[in-house]
Amino acid sequence: MAKTVVLGFIALNVFCTAFAFGPIPLQDFCVADLTSSTRVNGLPCKDPATVQANDFFFSGLHVPGNTTNPFGTALTPVTVTQVPGLNTLGLSIARLDFAPSGFLPPHTHPRATEIVAVLEGSLEVGFVTTNPGYRHLSKVLEKGDVFVVPLGLVHYQRNVGSGNTVAIAALNGQNPGIIAVPSAVFGADPAINSDYLAKAFLLDKKTVEELQAKF
Repeated sequence: MAKTVVLGFIALNVFCTAFAFGPIPLQDFCVADLTSSTRVNGLPCKDPATVQANDFFFSGLHVPGNTTNPFGTALTPVTVTQVPGLNTLGLSIARLDFAPSGFLPPHTHPRATEIVAVLEGSLEVGFVTTNPGYRHLSKVLEKGDVFVVPLGLVHYQRNVGSGNTVAIAALNGQNPGIIAVPSAVFGADPAINSDYLAKAFLLDKKTVEELQAKF
């Protein structure tokens, strides 16, 4: 059950070791050669003479995602995988679809700030600060509203309307990464010691082991 959701949830994080972003491009573009086995901080470039307009093009953000999963949420990513021309440009976006009561669990993007714009429905977006304290800042967004989540902070989104919600998330990173907090803690492989997690989360060991089994 959880595996399907996690695979969709980390769609923006595939090939993370290859997609890191250099802050200042050194040429007009560096269209990614997705077939190359070369490993660099980024992706190797195609010969500019072979670049076509389709290397900078994607069609599909108008198509609703499949929200028939335990989270009631779907992500349609647009990263360098879908648009090779994004390579080295430090940008990615995604369409977010939420069924009624759908949500994304607490997560972070370790390499990008996120800006969320709601196209339809009502979406609560919130994040937790690190200084001062652990302040929870949240806002319910309606159609046309925008909210910014600073780089690296734990945040979440959830549909608080009666119908479907659609949003666009833009991130200033070629590969922003996604660390889903529940999956990272309880779904780590190999598992984190359950006695330790019980103490860290003030839970009994049995509850921790049940959570680890789910993730």
